[in-house]
Amino acid sequence: MSRLDPATLIPPEVNGNVLSRAAGIELAVFDVDGVLTEGALHYGPNGEETKVFNTLDGHGIKMLQSAGVVVAIISGRESKALGKRAGDLGIHNLFMGVADKGVKFQTLLDDSGIAAEKCAGIGDDVVDLPYLSRCGFSVAVPDAPTYLKAQVHYVTQARAGHGAAREFCDIILHAKGKLAGLIAGYEA
Repeated sequence: MSRLDPATLIPPEVNGNVLSRAAGIELAVFDVDGVLTEGALHYGPNGEETKVFNTLDGHGIKMLQSAGVVVAIISGRESKALGKRAGDLGIHNLFMGVADKGVKFQTLLDDSGIAAEKCAGIGDDVVDLPYLSRCGFSVAVPDAPTYLKAQVHYVTQARAGHGAAREFCDIILHAKGKLAGLIAGYEA
């Protein structure tokens, strides 16, 4: 018997509209800088770019995948660190150095056969709007510009690189009726 209180699974700010939008999600699209990371750029002594990823976010992505949700990353930057992280998480839909995220999103839809309304997206800036505006469930992080936050369905309570992506994953999993069962699988 699970000891989970369903009221503690997701933030109390999540309303019925958000849950109904998230319930039918089949594909989740993530931006990287400013979503999976804090958004700061770190360079090593030889000019190599490094990134810091949150393990909570990574486990949320793994739980989404285990629930049958396809995961994709669309990033405007090329990054060896991102390639390694995506590989560690088993993300096959990794698109780096993307100049037009709307075009890449359409290609992803065409290739997967998944309709835009069955997609969720999380981003932090205007360059993410071409896919966020088409997703059935769109999310921004708290540090996103005001005009972007005004156009999405939900703004996370957690900050980028500090659990925002996990919150996004948990909302989708909860809406699909799978979060409690996944968490219960870890209980002793």
